[in-house]
Amino acid sequence: MNSKIVFGNEKVRESFEKLKNSKSEEKQLYDSLVKAFGKLEKNAFSGIRIQKRLVPKEYEQKFGELGCLWKYNLPNAWRLIYSVGKKEVIVLSIILEWLKHKDYEKRFKY
Repeated sequence: MNSKIVFGNEKVRESFEKLKNSKSEEKQLYDSLVKAFGKLEKNAFSGIRIQKRLVPKEYEQKFGELGCLWKYNLPNAWRLIYSVGKKEVIVLSIILEWLKHKDYEKRFKY
């Protein structure tokens, strides 16, 4: 199912834009995110669904009420966290954040 990529808030969008002109590892992260966004545009459900009981409360505080959360594994142990929503008949992939695997494990209490 095709979707449109949107950011959870302006701060997330600005963080993504800063990666664009960065160097080495951050530039690789930017390129990986762009690829992931392309895949999510083609199929919003291509990630792995996160169990509702594991969703950190801080996400609802930061982004409001979210549906199901999904993670998309990126290279170098990075994780992209997103939600899938609908606006009229458009499916949205709402980008919440990306974080290293260790930080992901802490956030989701694995």
